[in-house]
Amino acid sequence: MYSVVNICITSESGKKMESINSIKVIANKGIVNDRYFKENNDKNNQITLIESENVDYYNKISGTHLHPTDFRRNVITKGISLNKLVGKEILIGEVRLKIHDLCEPCRYLQELLGEKNLVKKLLNRGGLRCELLTNGNINVNDPIKIL
Repeated sequence: MYSVVNICITSESGKKMESINSIKVIANKGIVNDRYFKENNDKNNQITLIESENVDYYNKISGTHLHPTDFRRNVITKGISLNKLVGKEILIGEVRLKIHDLCEPCRYLQELLGEKNLVKKLLNRGGLRCELLTNGNINVNDPIKIL
């Protein structure tokens, strides 16, 4: 079964991400109380996902112990291969999402974490950018269904 194992938000860009158990999302706006929440939000800035397996992979090849919140994605998943979902819709708990693009790692994240070669090591493993199609709540342990 595919599921949510962690949820992270921050109220301001550059601030540390905090791990929480539940988020409220509004279609076309984003995550309530997150830094990117706004009216008529760009479809690529509404919510991001990353696989916990890719966090583990990065820690293994880098000899680090970074927490999933350090990767600055909103929803951390387990058991699902996210890259194959670009262009598809999924259901996380009661919320419908459209997956638009890979969320490639960037130099900002690399510099923030002080990790050399993070961009190169996480290429095609940085997660997904998604559009929120419905309102609702996403909770830790919610199932993920491919539609």
